[in-house]
Amino acid sequence: MEGQKKKILIIDDDSFLLDMYALKFSQNNFEVHTAESPVQAIEKLKGGLLPDVFLVDVIMPEMDGFEMLEKVNMEKLSPNSIKIILSNKSEQADIDRGKSLGVAGYIIKANSTPLEVVSEVIRIVVSKQATVPILK
Repeated sequence: MEGQKKKILIIDDDSFLLDMYALKFSQNNFEVHTAESPVQAIEKLKGGLLPDVFLVDVIMPEMDGFEMLEKVNMEKLSPNSIKIILSNKSEQADIDRGKSLGVAGYIIKANSTPLEVVSEVIRIVVSKQATVPILK
């Protein structure tokens, strides 16, 4: 991923994980924005934040990651963002639900080191960019 920094919005209610992932992504040429809840993330989107990538946990209070993605899709908030789930929910039904909501990737937290998460997000972003036609 050469050139301009990609904006990533990381949504997780675990502040330790949020800070750790924010650090790892900032060290890998991302402009990092964080939200401790889906409600906070939606407020940031409505406030004009247009991330290139969402990295969203599923299990959170108030509203889970799936509900947040449904709301983001329904309200057409940041429709061009690449959406990726980072969760410990690993049932096939959860993965299928994510796909139905338009996620480009589903990363299982327990199976991935922070560096592997960053690498997988970069791989997904690069693969999605390769499939997007360049308009002139």
